[in-house]
Amino acid sequence: MELDFSKTIDGLLPAIIQDAHTKTVLMLGYMNPEAYKITVETKKVTFYSRTRKTLWTKGETSGNFLHVTDIKIDCDNDTLLIAVRPEGPTCHTGQDTCFNEINDSKIDFLNYLENVIQTRKKTPVEGSYTNKLFDKGINKIAQKVGEEAVELVIEAKDNNEELFLGEAADLMYHYLVLLIQKGYSLKDVIAILEKRHK
Repeated sequence: MELDFSKTIDGLLPAIIQDAHTKTVLMLGYMNPEAYKITVETKKVTFYSRTRKTLWTKGETSGNFLHVTDIKIDCDNDTLLIAVRPEGPTCHTGQDTCFNEINDSKIDFLNYLENVIQTRKKTPVEGSYTNKLFDKGINKIAQKVGEEAVELVIEAKDNNEELFLGEAADLMYHYLVLLIQKGYSLKDVIAILEKRHK
């Protein structure tokens, strides 16, 4: 889809900036065609300042760049949703977001990790541990999940927090690999948990 700058005030489109990992909205800025072009080419968010009447790349003075991972255009072709990887706080006040929110949703990392594993399955990377597991097939992956589950149970009986959480992380990772190898995702499991909750 092509952006339509003709419908906007002063030829500027609103650009909603969202953390690609946590999905938290970080800020709202405006882009003219040149700012959009620079953003696409450099993969760093560049806005048009309505007060200074000039282009500015977020982070050019603070070092807190917004590294673009994805750009979506809305159904009317006049608003942008830009997913980014923020380098430091986004707001000029030093806050994580311009809405005074903390940008720290750790649970969303599971979605990110699941996407990484799915990408590895579709586009293998040489030397990747995940791809080595996929190459060994379902039996080896299932066996690995079983091994990690047993190791977690063993560590649960002791009082070593680091070892227990390490084994919990190992089990979670291998569980995700198994789900994806079987053609499922966390959403499928969550749907069942939601039904049971009712």
